[in-house]
Amino acid sequence: AEAFGKKDFPLSIELIDRVLALQPNWAEAWYKRATVFYQLDDPVGAMADLHRALKIEPRHFNAWTGLGHILMASDDKARALQAYRKVLEINPQMDDVKTIVTRLAPEIDGQDL
Repeated sequence: AEAFGKKDFPLSIELIDRVLALQPNWAEAWYKRATVFYQLDDPVGAMADLHRALKIEPRHFNAWTGLGHILMASDDKARALQAYRKVLEINPQMDDVKTIVTRLAPEIDGQDL
């Protein structure tokens, strides 16, 4: 966290890699490394780590949120909406995600007449 806060992303990756060597089933470590990869403009690495985190802990709502953000950035709005809806299933109190879903849903699902 300290290395990340100082924007020393290579050190952050190195330290998280060491943690994952010791604790490969720790979903939060995979999520944190995904966050660093995203900061390094490596969406492929970030997606891989988010998927790994979600495989370990399917209710990791922050990982679902990150996945939604990456999908939105890659213009895959339908899958992003699915990810954001999953966030709200797990944690319906996420107001920022509610706002995203409210704005995105009509574009993807269409509007009622």
